[in-house]
Amino acid sequence: MTDKEQYKISEEPFYQPQFDEVELYEAAYAARLPVMVKGPTGCGKSRFIEHMAWKLGKPLITVACNEDMTASDLVGRYLLDANGTRWLDGPLTTAARIGAICYLDEVVEARQDTTVVIHPLTDHRRTLPLDKKGELIEAHDDFQLVISYNPGYQSLMKDLKQSTKQRFAGLEFDYPSEAVETGIVAKETGIDEELAAKLVQIGGTARNLKGHGLDEGISTRLLTYAAALIKGGIEPKSACRMALVRPITDDADIRDTLDHAIDAVFG
Repeated sequence: MTDKEQYKISEEPFYQPQFDEVELYEAAYAARLPVMVKGPTGCGKSRFIEHMAWKLGKPLITVACNEDMTASDLVGRYLLDANGTRWLDGPLTTAARIGAICYLDEVVEARQDTTVVIHPLTDHRRTLPLDKKGELIEAHDDFQLVISYNPGYQSLMKDLKQSTKQRFAGLEFDYPSEAVETGIVAKETGIDEELAAKLVQIGGTARNLKGHGLDEGISTRLLTYAAALIKGGIEPKSACRMALVRPITDDADIRDTLDHAIDAVFG
């Protein structure tokens, strides 16, 4: 199996379009524009990128960014072995070489001095300097850089610099409408739409509390977790408390409010 083939997605990841994001992304890829996807936790950003990589038939290399990630983690480093030292490409370098879509998930979590290394890949140069190796990589024609972040968590300490933001075309995501989200939960888990609609109703109640005790509402991802528990034989109220309430808050008042909403929906 070639490097390119091992990063390809073999089965279609289910994604339900909400607006014209599929067409917009296809146009951005055709022009090889770097793309930023913004939106709250668990609203489908990563699934969308996986779906588009599959649809376009392109390899996808995903990097989960974190505050300890260094530039070497992205581009590569020298390693010691029995024969001395050898260079190991990082995921960004691998993607640039083989023509993959490189997806930096929650890029705002990475240190700002780390994200600077992506700049030469996001303008007319489309190059990646490997300073430690003394090599300048010209990105493969199929290479594209995609980043995601959650504006709800941005702060003065954790936000992208304007010099980085203005290198990307942007797509903004949010939680789907009730009808669309009901269909997603039913399709993803195999539960009936009536039950899926009840879960979505609870999700809407929690999202109305965002900024009033909750940092984030209940994500579509968590709704599918609750549905999976119910399908596995767990009583709906218990499944909802486990999957929808306990993960998102430790506040007793907020927890009680959501527990009451669950009781009201499921009787």
